[in-house]
Amino acid sequence: MVDRRHDLEVVDLSIDVIERDAPLVTVNDRRGELGGHTRQGVLRVRTSEGLEGHCMVGVQAGDASEAMELIIAQIKPRVLGRRASEREWVWSQRTELDTSAALAHTTMSNVDVALWDIAGKAAGAPVHELLGTQRGEIPVYATYPPRNSTPEGYEEEAQELRAGVYPAYKIHPGAMATDDVVRMVGLVRGAVGDEMDLMLDPNAGYDLDKALAIGAALDEQRFFWLEDPLPWENVEAITRLTRELTTPIAVADAPPFLLDEAADYVQRHAAQLIRGTARKMGITGLRKLCAMLEAFGLNCEIGMGGNPFMNAANLHVMLSISNCAYYEYWMPVGIHEWGVTEFLTPNERGAMEPSAAPGLGLELDEDWIAGHRVAVLT
Repeated sequence: MVDRRHDLEVVDLSIDVIERDAPLVTVNDRRGELGGHTRQGVLRVRTSEGLEGHCMVGVQAGDASEAMELIIAQIKPRVLGRRASEREWVWSQRTELDTSAALAHTTMSNVDVALWDIAGKAAGAPVHELLGTQRGEIPVYATYPPRNSTPEGYEEEAQELRAGVYPAYKIHPGAMATDDVVRMVGLVRGAVGDEMDLMLDPNAGYDLDKALAIGAALDEQRFFWLEDPLPWENVEAITRLTRELTTPIAVADAPPFLLDEAADYVQRHAAQLIRGTARKMGITGLRKLCAMLEAFGLNCEIGMGGNPFMNAANLHVMLSISNCAYYEYWMPVGIHEWGVTEFLTPNERGAMEPSAAPGLGLELDEDWIAGHRVAVLT
């Protein structure tokens, strides 16, 4: 029998436009709050053999209207009639889109993930098997947005997480003063002992002096990494942090920080850890990033996907590589979990493992989607 899996042709692409109300969370930084009413999408890519690959358009509770319009207007005409297996060609088209590089990567990432979902379904195998499975699960670190304004608030948060299954905790300190952050990391270390790895992520909110002062405290408290202490464009200052601190510096979750920017950081020895995620690079681009970093003996610490399909895409990549220590388990989960019948949840060992179902292993909750659908883009 001739294997026709690679002859699947993309015959249609559409987006169910969803409006939903995510939990509203007050945060102690320039955003003020996360969640609330939002407009996002369910991407469906259909093939000539009736297979359908899926992804979700929209991160956390952000409005994805611009991205959805770009997918229909510019990406759909490029992929119709192409074989679903031509993921590398499709990925190369991101540089041809008439938009910013960051948005081009984000929107093309949605289509790339859906094509990988098709590939797994066509093969009857999970995506990580197509990539080459390296391990069966990956430990998680738990993290919340900066919902506290006092050191004691983070101490309580740490105690809450220590009582669960989580082997690590990433702190988002928000707009806390230097002295408060220094005291806070000491309280948190005291609350969890040596049982949990700890990370700090101020979302690029520091200047160099503040980062050095807080970094010294992280060194003392044996933190696993300091993430995005400064805007990633300030390469000189971040390189100084890398040289002067013991705690590894991780860069960067910003949308414009992509493969070329990561390569520049590696060349400059500017950071010990590089961040990546399928929401910015798709599975195809993220796998390239991980392979490049592996060649230099560096980890790619993969960040939040921001919706169930991007979270699953991240997990499948993690299971196919050895140079990623943790899965980011972002809470409260209601801000970014919606539209599927079952969500990814840590097991009793505090690790994430995939579904055995083919593709990305997720099933759309069609009843929920029908109840929240306000339009279909074609």
